Amino acid sequence: MALIDLLNISKHYEAQKILTEINFHIDEGERIVVIGKNGSGKSTLMKIVNGTLEQDDGERIIRQGLEVKMLDQRPVFEPEHNVRDAVEAGLKEINKAKKRYDELSHLIAEDFENKKLIDEHEKLSKYIEHHSAWNLDDKIERIIQHFDLKRYENKNINLLSGGEQRRVALASLLLQKPDILLLDEPTNHLDVYMVEFLEQLLLKERFTLVFISHDRYFIDKVATKTIEVEDEKLRQYSGGYSDYLTQKEEYLRTLQKQHENMLGLLKRENEWYSRGVRARLKRNEGRKERLMELREAAKTNPAQIRKMSLELQREAKHFNRDKSVNKQKMLFEVEDLGLTLGDKELLHDFNTRILQKDVIAIVGPNGSGKSTLLKALLGRIKPTHGTIKQGEFKIGYFDQHREMLDDDKNLIETFCPFGGDRVEVRGKNMHVYGYLKNFLFPREYLDKKIGVLSGGEKNRIALALLFTKNVDILILDEPTNDLDIPTINILEEQLVNFSGAVIIVSHDRYFVDKIAKKLFIFKKDKTIEESYQNYSEYLEIESELKQLDEMEREAESTSKKVEIKEQKSKPLRLTYKEKIALEKLPAEIEELEAKIDEKNNCIANPDCYQEIGLTKLASELEELETTYEQKVEELLTIEEKIEEIENQS
Repeated sequence: MALIDLLNISKHYEAQKILTEINFHIDEGERIVVIGKNGSGKSTLMKIVNGTLEQDDGERIIRQGLEVKMLDQRPVFEPEHNVRDAVEAGLKEINKAKKRYDELSHLIAEDFENKKLIDEHEKLSKYIEHHSAWNLDDKIERIIQHFDLKRYENKNINLLSGGEQRRVALASLLLQKPDILLLDEPTNHLDVYMVEFLEQLLLKERFTLVFISHDRYFIDKVATKTIEVEDEKLRQYSGGYSDYLTQKEEYLRTLQKQHENMLGLLKRENEWYSRGVRARLKRNEGRKERLMELREAAKTNPAQIRKMSLELQREAKHFNRDKSVNKQKMLFEVEDLGLTLGDKELLHDFNTRILQKDVIAIVGPNGSGKSTLLKALLGRIKPTHGTIKQGEFKIGYFDQHREMLDDDKNLIETFCPFGGDRVEVRGKNMHVYGYLKNFLFPREYLDKKIGVLSGGEKNRIALALLFTKNVDILILDEPTNDLDIPTINILEEQLVNFSGAVIIVSHDRYFVDKIAKKLFIFKKDKTIEESYQNYSEYLEIESELKQLDEMEREAESTSKKVEIKEQKSKPLRLTYKEKIALEKLPAEIEELEAKIDEKNNCIANPDCYQEIGLTKLASELEELETTYEQKVEELLTIEEKIEEIENQS
């Protein structure tokens, strides 16, 4: 039985249909991602699952005693709480259970045949195990550290930024580990290292999870099932985002085939109808009605198929990028740049050149100085030391606060401030609606004020406006925040087709991999490493190097322990078996070398290898070489031991 069943659920807002007769099930251990355009009904579905929004029709069935919790976009905290208090606020029941468990352990030790105490003890044990709460204090400390909240732990929660408060709320929910965890864009305001920690935690502790995300690598790593909300319906795909793309492509082919079959049937039915009188008989009214439905479906299907196909092409397309850097105009020349914010040094001794076709992603942990570097390039803050020389060119800037938008203006006024209804886009004169349609805005939005739009819609407008500007370089600070995946695909397409330079700050690894040709990576030592690597590859290598460092530290520690132990132990001596091996091994190795030479000579001689058979010969040679390596390794080990014995004396 599912933990939650939504059966034939419908939800409308006034005249607008959001979900119509949908079915949705959550089983224990599933990690379900919900994707779809902004406004398609993703958040509505999550709220119905959470029980905070009532459906108009249908039934929500939930297993008795089930604990469902959701990450709020704007979390609310107790006003007197500091960060540590806020993180631990939801753990009262767990702490109470642990305290009672300890009490029962002492009571059972004195009365070990008391079945009532044993049953309660076992029940509490399962509860603590389910919430992964045996080492709760260590877990709290680890989450606070990884979400970069340690430095704020005694600070009042209301003094934190919105992004920091979301991290606190997420940390608290992860520690509570409800039966079903609902997360709406959990990776917003997390840097890549925090996202990596979140991925590992969700997988290791086997959360049952429903989440909305535009981070396609996060989806691929975490999701076991993908649900797409489209045209008031849900469509289910197994696996993460890569699997979704493959399966959707297959679904598209099936749709196309069904459409072709429908056209064949429609052709036959039209021929029947065109015969006249028989088609008008009363008993044929049903057949005639089905014909009209077929005609309507035949008109609708191609538009849907074309729309899906275009979205898939946007996502799966591999673009050819211009690798030429010769004779390019220099935009910025940075010499010995140092940046300090308050008392905190962010960067020192950075030197680089940014050219007219560079596409650069600035990456690194939160608070490392990425946005500050952008502001220095824009001339909004002065360097602490060093210089930024700038050529003659125009800049288009997109920031997280959407400063280019005026809430009191509607879309027409925003795009055509001097009147009319047309815009110039890369040399093309277009109607505003024709252009905004590319950014998924319907015609009725043209008269809407910017102030009434959602955060995601404002981001889309800001980006659409940016691409109407005649600029040489685009500078974008976290452009994918609050965007859905279809809009990110459009943004990626626009950036790839942009002929000038692009500098972006982003934590979205998929987006950076797709767009950037070059990385500026903020390092812990306040320097920037320039790299032409794929960002996800860089992170993988960085993770491997970290693991190697840990292995080396462990090896050194073990080596010291062994050394101390050896110093205390008896002097080393060769065993009887090792002495016999030392006498025999040199001759055996010499004999094997002769046989290997013989086989190699035979392989080089067609008369020889044709008689024995090349496959058999290769197999015999491989066996000889394996034995040879084992014997040599054994001899070297004994010789090393002899060396240690000599050093002892």
